[in-house]
Order: sequence, then C-alpha cells, then structure tokens
Amino acid sequence: MTNTVQTSGKRLRAVSVALALAIVLVPAVVGTKSAKAQTLTVLYTFTGGADGGTPWAGLVRDSKGNLYGTTYGGGSSNCRDGCGVVFKVDTAGKETVLHSFTDHKRDGNYSFAGLLRDVKGNLYGTAARGGASDQGIVFKLSKTGRETVLHNFTGKDGSFSVAGLVSDAKGNLYGTTEGGGSSGDGTVFMLDTAGKERVLHSFTNNGGDGALPCAGLVRDAKGNLYGAAGGGPHAGCGMVFKLDKAGKETVLYSFTCGADGQYPNDFGYLVRDVAGNLYGTTWGGGAYGGGTVFKVAKNGEETVLYSFTGGADGGNPWAGLIQDAQGNFYGTAWGGGAYGGGTVFKVDGSGTETVLYSFTGGADGAGPYAPLMQDAKGNLYGTTSGGGAYDYGTVFELTP
Repeated sequence: MTNTVQTSGKRLRAVSVALALAIVLVPAVVGTKSAKAQTLTVLYTFTGGADGGTPWAGLVRDSKGNLYGTTYGGGSSNCRDGCGVVFKVDTAGKETVLHSFTDHKRDGNYSFAGLLRDVKGNLYGTAARGGASDQGIVFKLSKTGRETVLHNFTGKDGSFSVAGLVSDAKGNLYGTTEGGGSSGDGTVFMLDTAGKERVLHSFTNNGGDGALPCAGLVRDAKGNLYGAAGGGPHAGCGMVFKLDKAGKETVLYSFTCGADGQYPNDFGYLVRDVAGNLYGTTWGGGAYGGGTVFKVAKNGEETVLYSFTGGADGGNPWAGLIQDAQGNFYGTAWGGGAYGGGTVFKVDGSGTETVLYSFTGGADGAGPYAPLMQDAKGNLYGTTSGGGAYDYGTVFELTP
C-alpha cells in the first residue's frame, strides 16, 4: 500500500504498523459463503497529484448521483505528499477538486473524515492538522467551493480530528478528536451555528474511561450521543460509550483484546437500531485475531456476530457498518480476501458472512479503510486507499 500517514495520531500510526506486520492467512473460513456475481466498477482512479490521493474516508451522494469525499494526500499544495482535497465524482466518472488543502494557518490539511452534506449542498468536515494552532479544523465548503474554517482546535479543546460530523435539527455539529482535551486523550465536542465550540467530554484513559476516539458519533432522538474509542480500561483495548445531554459519560462495553475484539470502529459510525442496540467492527481480536463484527445491547451485553480469520473472508476492518432494511450489515475489511487486498463483505442477522468482492491490489484498488454507502437500488459505493492505476486509491461502485 502506498504512503504512510505523516501525522501525529497516536493510535492510527501504531495500528498502521501493526497491520502491516500482523495479517495472517488462515485457510479455513467458518460461517462464510460465496457471493453471487457482483460487478465492481472503478468510477475514478487517483493519480496522487492535483486530483488527490489515498482516500481513507467514505462517500456521500446527492440526489443526482454525484459522489463527494476527501483524500488525505495529493492536491495542489506544497505539503510533502500533498495536503489532501475535497472532491466530487459525477455519474460519468469525472472528478472535480472542490478544495485543495494548503499548508497554511488559515486552512487545514490531511482530512481522513467523510463529509456531511446539508439540504443546500454545503459540505462539512474535519481536517486532522493545520489551522491556527496546527491542531486541526472543522470546515464548511459551499456549493461554489468556498471554504470557511468554522473552528480551529487549540489542543486544550481537542486535536487531530479524524472523524466525520453529525448534526442536530438546529444545525449544531458534533464530533470527536483523537487527541487533546484535559488529559490529551481526546474529546467529544459540539460546534454551534455561531461557531462556538463546547467540549462535551474529555477522555482521561483512567477510572474506567476510554481514550483516543477516531470514530464519529451517532445521535438518538433524545440527544444522547454514542461512539467508540480505541483506548479503555482493559489495557487500551477500546470501548463503546454513551454521552447524555448533560455530558455524563457511560461506558457501555469495554473490550478485552480477546475473543470479543480489540479497537472498535476506527472510521465511520456505529449503527443503532430502533431497539437501541449498537453494531460495529473491531480491527483486531476475535476468535482468529482478524477482527470482528459485534453487537452491544442496551444492557451492555456484547455479542460477536462474526470473527474474521484474515484469510479469504477478509481481515482487520477499520470502517464502521451500514445496515439495509432487511437487517443485513455491509462493510469493508482492510486486509485478507482472495488476493490479500481486502474485501467488501455482508453479514446477515444469523452471523453468516458473505464476501461480496475481493480486491486484487491492481487496477480495482486495495486496502479499503472507509465505510460504504448504499443507494436505493442496493448498489454500494466506497473508496480504497491504495491500488488503482497509480497506486493512490480509487472510488468504486459494487453492483449486485
């Protein structure tokens, strides 16, 4: 895979090294079945130049079928490997760079996060570095491509945000930072429509609290927030948490780095069903060490729905899940698959996994970090961080 993250993210850097060393192929795959014929179409291949390169984020789609996303590399700036871009890919496969991040205090750089799109077509996101203090930013991009920095992180209020944003009915934005806060272990924050930020929770990594949240948040009808953090009380194995409107945190489940999983939902969001159950992935742990798909019930009971072997079924999923109307879950695994380039998978309600596509590491892409999105016809869209004609990643569509 091309390019190493040139940022100060504590866990992202450590996990990247571990993944490069730890993929183990296991010949037998339990509870996996072959998919019916799936057609993968590469909609766009990044060159690593002005068009961007190495996307880690998922996509959003407008009513016309245009796709929007970010890359952490490439672009027109003079950063070492480029500072990244915000891009659009239309239905004909034409890419337009909406914004190229610069190595400048009035802008951000290195965006790992997916975008939030409002009804007017404005895009909202985070950049892990840059800004006035080089601790990252929250930004808005208008339909015309004009960027507005909504907030500059200072470190005390958070730093290194790699998560996407969620909004409430009033337009307030909510997100996480992997670093910063009162103990340097990350935050949950809110940004109101006037651009005023409030830290809702600072992680401490002690006393049963977690640390280093990379994932975004999901919000219920009462305003409670749910998320996952990579650190936690069991030797930093990760945890799932709830934060109420008053800012009180409840640890719903702490992972043990064993069969239950390790390091939940690095990218994307948890899925929350109508009964209040939460679903996600862990990149490590499980029965074979290749990660899991898990469920955490309202009472805090965790169930492993599927354990990846790291073989043909895939391994080490970084991204969160999406769920269809029938209750099936879809996601990507960074490694494993028939060719070792990662997979797109489906896990049904009974815990049976189906590999929908195995990346070859060639023109089709390799190493997907990002969650998927699904349209009304059941087509799946996503990105790969590597592979493609120039080894800087792709935007793809997978058709049933």
